[in-house]
Amino acid sequence: MHRILLIDDDEQLGAPLATYFSRFELELVHAVRPSHGLDLLDAGGFDAAILDVMLPEMDGFELCRTIRKQGDLPIVMLTARGDVMDRVVGLELGADDYLPKPFEPRELVARLQTILRRRRGQGQGGAAVEALQFDGLVLDAAQRSVHRQGAVVELTGTEFDLLHLLAREPGRVFSRDDILNHLRGHEADLYTRAVDIVVSRLRKKLEPLDCIKTLRNAGYSLALRRAVS
Repeated sequence: MHRILLIDDDEQLGAPLATYFSRFELELVHAVRPSHGLDLLDAGGFDAAILDVMLPEMDGFELCRTIRKQGDLPIVMLTARGDVMDRVVGLELGADDYLPKPFEPRELVARLQTILRRRRGQGQGGAAVEALQFDGLVLDAAQRSVHRQGAVVELTGTEFDLLHLLAREPGRVFSRDDILNHLRGHEADLYTRAVDIVVSRLRKKLEPLDCIKTLRNAGYSLALRRAVS
């Protein structure tokens, strides 16, 4: 059973949401203060976190930034009124997805299941998965690791999945809709600006390599050559 941490100061939200999550074999743990949530994360054992934007002590953006410094735990942000700037800021800080309040519990579960399924599925299910090797870049899907010129690159789950998508077919142009459909796994609330934000973050982390090519009005492709073994 996957364990999910909810950090939201609405004390009435946790119990009914936990009951609903249990129907999908998800265990929800609720913290009403960021400090408590960070203590729980430090103890380990969580597979994803849900963060409200409006919180005491620190807002959800600062909390997301703090969690990102510690690792690539999947993060879903709950944004007030679906404000576009909240979405942009959350994604720029490394959130994997967002959901506007008020939300339907089934939609939140669907978002989490998509993220967890992607992470679980890569590198599993049969034959060994070979690392993808390019000039200056190596992706290991089984370990979900990336090395740039021999150095480890820390990527969020969404950043890794985007890079892995492009790397499986280098040179192929993926439209924003192609990428969104792959990353999100459903058609709800498509937000093409999200792709541009993740690509921008990814490019910065992969510098000085010039990995991702933009094709105007078309999409993105991986612009690296396969390494010769």
